[in-house]
Parts: sequence; structure tokens; C-alpha cells
Amino acid sequence: MSRGPESNFWQTIRQNLPEKCFATRIENVSGGGVPDAHFVWDGLSFWFELKVSKSNAVNLRPHQVAWNMAYWVRGGANFILVKRAKERDLLLFDGDQGPLLAQGGISAAPHRVFDTPAALFVALRPVLIDRLCAPAPCAPAPLR
Repeated sequence: MSRGPESNFWQTIRQNLPEKCFATRIENVSGGGVPDAHFVWDGLSFWFELKVSKSNAVNLRPHQVAWNMAYWVRGGANFILVKRAKERDLLLFDGDQGPLLAQGGISAAPHRVFDTPAALFVALRPVLIDRLCAPAPCAPAPLR
């Protein structure tokens, strides 16, 4: 039985996780827009919606766009990670870029480009720290 392109993409990401990173693939059959994978990396929690694209277009469903936007605007760390099939590079879009990406494709939304999962994770860590730890420090408030 052959696997689809997004399943193969997930396997590539999973096999190249950095140390202290735990990942869970979410099999969402209800269509609620919850992203494909949740990660906790040394205390930093984030989501990836995984897509494979053969052209400029990226197939994002309206529920996926809505979930990612809602989570992002509330301070969450979530991203749309696109693998271009032909070029084999990885494109990282912030979660609030779903509307532009769905309407205009890859060229319509700001993104960062990586040639390997390792390069992606190296660049992602400071982005996560900035997103999740600013302006308040990450340390939890003391219990009273």
C-alpha cells in the first residue's frame, strides 16, 4: 500500500526532529481544521499544518485557514509548512498567512525557505522563543 505525499512528508519531518522534541500526528477526520501535527520542543509547544504542493497553489480548506488564524491571533505558535514537490524545499508560513496562501498561493504570502528539515528547526527555535516568550518571560507565575 502506497502512502500519500503528505504522509511521506510527515515521515521526513518525524525522522529529522531535533533532540528534546516530541511530535504527535493528528488524524482529524471531523474536518475541524486542527493542524496535522503538534510538537513540544524542550518546553516550546507549536503546530504544523503540512502541505505538499506541485505548483504555486496550496490546498488549504476554509476550516484550516480559520483554525490557524484564530490560534495565531490569540498568541499561539502555529505554522503552515509546505513542501514543494519539484524543488523539494520547505516553505514556512506563519499561521496568520492562511488567507493569503489559500487565495493567492505561495507567491502571495510571506514565508521562509529551507532546504532541509534540520535548517528549518535551527531557524524555527528563535521564532518560537520570540512568539511564545515575549513580552512576558516563559517562566510560569508562582502559585498562590
